[in-house]
Amino acid sequence: MFPNLKMEIWRSGVRQNRLAVELNIDETLLSKVINGYRKPSAHLRSTLASYFQKDETWLFREELDFYRRNGDATQSRGSQDS
Repeated sequence: MFPNLKMEIWRSGVRQNRLAVELNIDETLLSKVINGYRKPSAHLRSTLASYFQKDETWLFREELDFYRRNGDATQSRGSQDS
């Protein structure tokens, strides 16, 4: 999953189906990419990064990378309770 991509879609207020139409891509493909079931092509990564005017590497940081860099909140809480 790509949490930064999901966040940008939410921030923009555009619905997934509308985004797919605007980018001329299949809505099912877009949904699978957003939810981590398919890896986006280089072209799709570039297209989405341009649409949201965000760095491609940041936008497509995977969930595991996201939690490694930001720390898992549940682990942090658990260590404070001890």
